[in-house]
Amino acid sequence: MKGLNLDALRSFLGTGPLSATMFAGGRSNLTYAVTDGETRWVLRRPPLGHVLPTAHDMVREHRVLSALSAAGFPCPAPVRLCTDPGVIGAPFYLMEHAPGRIYRDVTDLEDLGPERMHRLVLDLVDTLADLHALDPAAIGLGDFGRPQGFNERQVRRWKKQLDASRSREVTGIDELHARLAVHIPEGDGAVVHGDFRLDNVLIDDNLEVSAVLDWEMSTLGDPLSDVALMQVYAGRPLLDQNGEPRAPLTVPGHPTLPEMATRYAERSKRDVSDLHWYVAFACFKLAVILEGVHYRYVQGQTVGAGFDAVGSMVAPLVTQGHEALEE
Repeated sequence: MKGLNLDALRSFLGTGPLSATMFAGGRSNLTYAVTDGETRWVLRRPPLGHVLPTAHDMVREHRVLSALSAAGFPCPAPVRLCTDPGVIGAPFYLMEHAPGRIYRDVTDLEDLGPERMHRLVLDLVDTLADLHALDPAAIGLGDFGRPQGFNERQVRRWKKQLDASRSREVTGIDELHARLAVHIPEGDGAVVHGDFRLDNVLIDDNLEVSAVLDWEMSTLGDPLSDVALMQVYAGRPLLDQNGEPRAPLTVPGHPTLPEMATRYAERSKRDVSDLHWYVAFACFKLAVILEGVHYRYVQGQTVGAGFDAVGSMVAPLVTQGHEALEE
């Protein structure tokens, strides 16, 4: 299987024959379901080729999952970490296979009905507020990042990531960065996920979040960055069963963006009255991430389907970022 040498993994684990399937939907780290016929794990490894500096750090992912799962936060518990790239061609870790369903299809969300859809999204918001309520020092993550100056470093970091992923001209993206760098909020400090959205969580039968996934960008930083990115994702299109792009925000029952912000504020006791800069930065960050995915696609370094459409998602995000700053 591309990106995963099952024979080498079998020798490393000391198990019987292994089989694996790749999870759909990932655009960054590669994620596989692996089983020996009795036990089922999930394996995460960096993408093939073009890996940006400081990105795709398996040790950091393993560490934050260890701390959060021990603290009772809903996320998969890690099982084993391998930092030797000689085993399967890259560092990787194994985690438990958590139960639940990922909602990636807008049609499936519509099938829930307005009341259940409303409840699901509010639980998503509550889960984010609960993450930000954790005391990093108390759960062993006191040195997991530097909250002071977080937003300023993020603006610099994602410009560097953009420069490392350039394969074409993207109108307005450098201007958006320049505008973001003018007045940067100081912000608060908490454990932040860095890519929090509906299709990065598992949902149980009670329509509650059973596990938060994809912690590759987690650190200590400004929690409002997570709130804004969650809102941007709510308005970004997913595909329905007919292949038509539609945003979760258009599904009947989905809370409005102000309602999501109010719910977060009530549960977290944080001020979310001015998210304009954060929304603009979320658009810039997501545009850079997708541009990196597009770079890997044109270099022939992606695994799976759907990567041909990623490049077209960048320009609308740049436009949305500029509009957020002008509001």
